[in-house]
Amino acid sequence: MRVLLVEDDDMLASAVCVGLARAGITVDRVADGASGIAAARSEPFAAVLLDLGLPRRDGLDVLRELRDRACRVPVIIITARDGVEDRIAGLDAGADDYVAKPFDIDELAARLRAVVRRQEGPAAPVLQAAGMRLDPARREVFVDGRQIALSAREFALLELLLRRPGVPLSRAQIEDQLLGWGEEVVSNAIEVQIHHLRRKVGAERIHNIRGVGYFVPRS
Repeated sequence: MRVLLVEDDDMLASAVCVGLARAGITVDRVADGASGIAAARSEPFAAVLLDLGLPRRDGLDVLRELRDRACRVPVIIITARDGVEDRIAGLDAGADDYVAKPFDIDELAARLRAVVRRQEGPAAPVLQAAGMRLDPARREVFVDGRQIALSAREFALLELLLRRPGVPLSRAQIEDQLLGWGEEVVSNAIEVQIHHLRRKVGAERIHNIRGVGYFVPRS
């Protein structure tokens, strides 16, 4: 999962980026409202974490403009403004969730998974297909009932494929969802990750249509 963090507090932003990375979530960060609007509209983020007290456009203005421009990306407001009226204003402006600072990183990761599930439609919190079972919350993967160990990037790649079984994803689509702005894109990076993942789960569980993309069969 790749998310956008719009937060002007450098220390908090750094802690969120590090903490969510441990949960397998890639975070790109901007520090002002105007940049947040531009980034959210130009990149395929799974969700946005939005502070309210921002320079160059208040967070509520950012949210209203995104919704006015039909940007439906899930938005979680993260702010020190925790009054009832503030929460009502944020939710009425189009936020999908509201988290008051200070917050627990593990809870924030869980809320991100929840809003993304809702955006994708009815879905079980545990992903299953082709004899594989992946639990995003527990960070566990089972193949034919046997637990296996995956690196953070392998886990994120398998989760992405299992969220849409039977639907091929191109290399560009996978890169957009897994790689952040600061990561250098090596020409065969995705192919290498697919190769490592296949060795662990079984090559027959990850299919490739040449020129189209990779997918996990539905059964």
